[in-house]
Amino acid sequence: MAPASKPRTVLLAIDQGTTGTKALLLDSRLRVLAEESREFPQSFPRPGWVEHDLDEIHASVRHAVEGALASSGVAAREIAAIGIANQRETTAVWDKRTGKPVYPAIVWQDRRTAETCAELRRRGLEGTFRLKTGLVLDPYFSGTKVAWILENVPGARRAARSGRLLFGTVDTYLVWCLTAGESHVTDVSNASRTLLMDLRSTAWSDEILGILGIPPSMLPEIRDNDRVFGRTRDVGWLPDGIPIATVLGDQQAALFGQACFSVGEAKCTYGTGAFLVAQTGEKIVRSRHGLVSTAAWRRGGKTHYAVEGSTFVAGAVVQWLRDGLGIIRSSGEVEALARRVEDSGGVVFVPAFTGLGAPHWNPQARGLICGLTRGTTSAHIARAALEGIAFQIRDLVACAVRDTGRSLKALKVDGGAVVNDLLMQFQADILGLDVLRPRFTSTTALGAGAMAGLTTGVFSSEEEIRRTWKLDRRFRPRMKPGERSRRERMWEEALRRVRT
Repeated sequence: MAPASKPRTVLLAIDQGTTGTKALLLDSRLRVLAEESREFPQSFPRPGWVEHDLDEIHASVRHAVEGALASSGVAAREIAAIGIANQRETTAVWDKRTGKPVYPAIVWQDRRTAETCAELRRRGLEGTFRLKTGLVLDPYFSGTKVAWILENVPGARRAARSGRLLFGTVDTYLVWCLTAGESHVTDVSNASRTLLMDLRSTAWSDEILGILGIPPSMLPEIRDNDRVFGRTRDVGWLPDGIPIATVLGDQQAALFGQACFSVGEAKCTYGTGAFLVAQTGEKIVRSRHGLVSTAAWRRGGKTHYAVEGSTFVAGAVVQWLRDGLGIIRSSGEVEALARRVEDSGGVVFVPAFTGLGAPHWNPQARGLICGLTRGTTSAHIARAALEGIAFQIRDLVACAVRDTGRSLKALKVDGGAVVNDLLMQFQADILGLDVLRPRFTSTTALGAGAMAGLTTGVFSSEEEIRRTWKLDRRFRPRMKPGERSRRERMWEEALRRVRT
């Protein structure tokens, strides 16, 4: 009689992003058993406003997970643990008795609280926020979004004061749903992006909550990343009792998935926006060059920190070329169009559709295409759009190097746009730095799965995870220094126009 086969260990990683949700099923060696994605719509009710329907987010998670299970043949009961990565600053407020949101989720890209941030600066409070939270006063972060909901949704402030309303970023809302309301929790990486957490103590700041008028009863419990955040209950499409073994903000999850465990290692994720994160270990590095200080993760009672620079528009500019200008039919066509010309023909594209993020932090800025001539074609504009993404990252890398005092040996990259070889080569050229693309580029989901595996003992150490990282291609800089300097001057001139 043949011996019974050993049951396999399956990890479910959920990457809930800005425009869609991805579900990965991973084995005990972080090999992908299945990958499934589901898109959901964004709403733009007014210029500068961006919202999500939380029911649609929840549905996208369910359908992505069900699709991954169906395509892999994995039974849901085989899932040993769940790891969640999520769009971070997007803000949800819901009634804890009914589970119904009192307002649509306000997305991280939303700029409606720009005047609130400006008023707080006029009151001389920017230094307080910066010192306590490591962040800048910008509509990007969650705190002023919560304050806006309490101020503008009828009855919301009264309900919040009575203890009926709960706040959370998307991770908190998903865990609350997956546990049938038993767990109202978040982790240090997401909490550090709310503008409400004291970065040093990793606890909610009573001072900041008082300034913004947010009742502490609304806030979730902050947990370390190597703790169970809850267990599935009454989900319907997953069995009861599966541990949600970690939660990570998407950029911190990508840092973990890229095995950037050592001080000075950095990655950049090219998604809807683009996000550079450089590991600083157990030391908080206070940026003096327009970046923010953030928590990377907390394991074994020790917090690891990072400096981060965020650009609000990266892959979104390609979507605009498709949906706004109509010069491509699908995002995958942009590289072929851009390759029709040798360079941008003097065209510079600053994609500040929702303001400028780091290091400029100008919510009033708007996009600019300059250098147009009668000979400009759609190919020149497509190439300039890709170059605009890379120039933004060049600015962030320069700031990170000045803040940390460490030159990067290389930049690891991930996200949907890194399949574009033209973009990656130009990124290496304009940085004067090797760009490393891994074989598996969905490192946000991978990081959430890896952390969940560490929490539950599937993996014994970070070093075991590091050994799973494999290089697909190394892009080496080929641009001559003189040409790089000329292109940088063109970019700086375009930025000056945008800022003024």
